[in-house]
Amino acid sequence: MSNASGPEHDRPDPGLSAIISERSQLINLSYRLLGSLTEAEDVVQETYTRWYAMSAKQREAVESPGGWLTTVASRICLDLLGSARARRERYVGSWVPEPLPGGMEWIGGREGGGASADPADPADRVTLDESINMAFLVVLDLMTPAERVAFILHDVFRYSFSEVASIVGRTPTACRQLASSARRRIRTSRPATAPAAPPADVVRAFKQAWEAKDIDALLTLLAPDATATGDGGGLVPAALHPVEGAEHVARFFAGRMDAVAGVTLLERTVNGQPGLVAQLDGVSVSVLAFEVKGSRIERIWAVLNPDKLRPWRTGRSTPALPDGTTDSTTDGTIHGTTDRAADGTTG
Repeated sequence: MSNASGPEHDRPDPGLSAIISERSQLINLSYRLLGSLTEAEDVVQETYTRWYAMSAKQREAVESPGGWLTTVASRICLDLLGSARARRERYVGSWVPEPLPGGMEWIGGREGGGASADPADPADRVTLDESINMAFLVVLDLMTPAERVAFILHDVFRYSFSEVASIVGRTPTACRQLASSARRRIRTSRPATAPAAPPADVVRAFKQAWEAKDIDALLTLLAPDATATGDGGGLVPAALHPVEGAEHVARFFAGRMDAVAGVTLLERTVNGQPGLVAQLDGVSVSVLAFEVKGSRIERIWAVLNPDKLRPWRTGRSTPALPDGTTDSTTDGTIHGTTDRAADGTTG
């Protein structure tokens, strides 16, 4: 944060604690809008920089500092989303949203939305935990920037369409249409039925079959049209294109177990869902997120880009279990299970 010089700016800010308390909300919002924790943190930093670039008199004149910060952060995100497609075209291989460790996804939100929130159909609402899982973020990335911002602000963070309109610079009616279009994308992507087996059990069985390089067992866990997408960002080896079809995916993962010796697979919560982390010499080198439908794995996203694994290497959070509780074991494995060493990695 930068502070301008001069007597006016040197005066203590009586609202400092209230302003800083908005940080979690801003990180929450920016991450869902951008799919990148690193970029979200940059957005929040820039938002605070703009706040303190104003004079003390200008800041005192702001009726709702939290609303001002949200508006500025949202507009910065909207600008970034507008240039994201061009950046992705230069990205090496597939781009996957930055994965969050367990414990980082439950950091608040605008519960209830206040008196100005619209009484939208509850069936069209999504909860904060739903909006953080990898499958959801991947669908968000297919939306236009305006659709994404309108949808996240209204359906997830409970802002009224009149508030959304003031943020994105469109009419309330236009914002309502944007959110409706985004909702159709979400409905199309959601599983038709609830999983027949707990996702954690399916992911654990996948881990065991992968460690054993058991192609037949992997095939029983994968949907016929399963897809595996790797994101190395051109910084580490990874498949440049998604691997498609259960047999290809099974053989691909079985083959990875011979690629690097001494890799350990750990069960972890990834974006609020059961996932896996591959570690080499205690350092996380890959994070895998899964989409489970019925009792089969439909999608696997493996993030190997080291720039996206920073939170996994700094121990910033305590792993959270699928039921939302915090694991007190030293390695943070799901249900406290002990993970054994494996001889491979992802990519």
